[in-house]
Amino acid sequence: MRLVADNIACVRGGRQVFAGVSFSVAAGDALVVSGPNGAGKSSLLRMIAGLVRLAAGRLALQHGSEASIGEQAHYLGHVDAVKPALTVQENLRFWAGYLGGKGDVAGALDTLGLGRLGDLPAGCLSAGQKRRLSIARLVAVERPIWLLDEPASALDSNAQTTLAELMHAHLRNGGMIVAASHGPIGLDNTRALQLGTA
Repeated sequence: MRLVADNIACVRGGRQVFAGVSFSVAAGDALVVSGPNGAGKSSLLRMIAGLVRLAAGRLALQHGSEASIGEQAHYLGHVDAVKPALTVQENLRFWAGYLGGKGDVAGALDTLGLGRLGDLPAGCLSAGQKRRLSIARLVAVERPIWLLDEPASALDSNAQTTLAELMHAHLRNGGMIVAASHGPIGLDNTRALQLGTA
């Protein structure tokens, strides 16, 4: 499996955010996207996920399935998609169902250190706990492509270590990661894509 971007461009609100961007990510590889604020890192991830239209170029997944990129990707945005009135467990159960998985919700919460908080309303969680709840989706439902926008934001050092372990395991199992970040995310031997440079 290989994700290929060929000379893609993004226009938001009538403004060209980036143009002429090309890259390729194979199974087992990670691409870290960096650049200043407004360079289009989040827009690029959303474009790969199918949430933002291509203004130009081609984005394709070379594989043996007819499923779209979005159907095979987890998109973890920089804002956590958590319903505060639902419990922690209900939030993850909703996402598992929405993403078409029959994953182990309780096991995913345990992996992220949230098992004992399953019956707590998600609105009571700290920012770091909400981030861990969002990351639990990656564990509960297997998908080969992880699109991660500032994945380590709000995480303490222990949670950052857990995230790094999950990412390494995903890559070892043939998954791929495209992550936008202003700093290190705990992965070695990543490929780099710099946006916002002339």
